[in-house]
Amino acid sequence: MKKKSPTKRDRNNPKKKVKRISDETATFKGQMEPSKTKFGVKHILQAIVGATLLAVPIGFTEETWRLGETLPMWNIVAILIISLFFIAIFVYRNFSRNIPNFYWTDLLKRIITIYIISFLIVALLLTVIQRAPWTIDWILAIKRTIIVTFPSALSAAIAGNLR
Repeated sequence: MKKKSPTKRDRNNPKKKVKRISDETATFKGQMEPSKTKFGVKHILQAIVGATLLAVPIGFTEETWRLGETLPMWNIVAILIISLFFIAIFVYRNFSRNIPNFYWTDLLKRIITIYIISFLIVALLLTVIQRAPWTIDWILAIKRTIIVTFPSALSAAIAGNLR
């Protein structure tokens, strides 16, 4: 049987081979280095925007300022723990959805980074509007910041996972 010689069209259009190789490479890369585990500059910027999104309306309310004055420290610590727990649940759910073998250290880094970013955004906002007296009563400033960071961190976690 005579082999069919490639036509001019086949020689100039090697898409089949290139596409096949690139598909295999993409699959291999996806298995070796899952993209969802990376928490890059894009995700940090999204977390900053997300944290600011809810920090502004909640940080400007007098109710949160008074909560900081009246709630005992135990309740503030409970709010902090609940906040970290909710962020962990949300991040874990989105983190492990498509990745069967994700890394726990990356999950922990993401949770802590989101909370720290949110805390700093809220602290800056409350300082600018003079509701976080860091030099006079730093405990009150921390209490108010933790209270406002609760919804702010949740919105940062949501925004940080947008594509």
